[in-house]
Amino acid sequence: MITFYSVLPQGLKREQVPPPGGPVDSRIVWIDLLEPSQEEERAVERVLGIDVPTREEMSELEASARLYEENGWLFMTATLVTRLDSGAPENSQITFILGKDRLITNRYADPVPFRRFIAYAETHPASCASAPMLMTGLLESIVDRLAESLEKIGINLDSVSTEIFTPTLRRKAGSRNFNRILDRVGSSGDVISKARESLVSLGRLLAFMQQATVVAMPQDQRNRCRTISRDVLSLSDHASFLANKVTFLLDATLGMINIEQNNILKIFSVVTVFMLPPSLIAGIFGMNFHQMPLLQQSEGFWITGGLMLASMLVPYFYFRHKGWL
Repeated sequence: MITFYSVLPQGLKREQVPPPGGPVDSRIVWIDLLEPSQEEERAVERVLGIDVPTREEMSELEASARLYEENGWLFMTATLVTRLDSGAPENSQITFILGKDRLITNRYADPVPFRRFIAYAETHPASCASAPMLMTGLLESIVDRLAESLEKIGINLDSVSTEIFTPTLRRKAGSRNFNRILDRVGSSGDVISKARESLVSLGRLLAFMQQATVVAMPQDQRNRCRTISRDVLSLSDHASFLANKVTFLLDATLGMINIEQNNILKIFSVVTVFMLPPSLIAGIFGMNFHQMPLLQQSEGFWITGGLMLASMLVPYFYFRHKGWL
């Protein structure tokens, strides 16, 4: 699907799609290709005289294939994390093709930052007056979205930390579900790793865009790019901190699971020890001999039961006194 945007005094406006291969109005400042077909890609290439990267080319890992200049255009491909709120985040490649008076985006995902920026630009014409302003506005929206996601992850990890390390006396029995905790820590780690990859990609893109000379960048847009670069660097450091915290919480959770398992085995061991003396007494008085003490007496049953009970209580109070329970 191809979407054309022009800038009016009211803000960004979506235009009617011109016929494939037809001329593009000079008012069009942004051409957005969302999951384009081969025919749509070829139509844009014929009209603008550029080579739009295919989906396979966008996935190339070499920097020369992701960031380059050609025929007066800047071709910049970044890896962005999408579906952050779905529980199954994904990385998707988005190509920005920046010219002197026009921006082309080629993408196979519809991330939230794009929708947010379009909604904002529709009522703020100053944010989309030129192609470089559109580019920096989109990058700011993307970085803001990553910052928001990392902040949510930090809050989630703080909640997990509280759940793990709450003292036993202030924690209700059975309130901790370690399977759920592991799921939360694992999903947070997955988002953090994908966010770090996106931040690295954005950092390289911003550095390339600031050093490029093909497209004249106004000074105010260069200042905005430097600010975004500092934000990306700060978020990268914060993501590294969160990644270390995920590792710590994962180790702590596994340690707590081992402690819980040891406590369960300890209970079984103690119960086994308590039951050994009564079993011994029951085994002795259960022997089939004719001459057995108390065998013919009416109070023999109660005496034997008392001995068995006493043999259980004595070890119990001894262990409590030693602090083993």
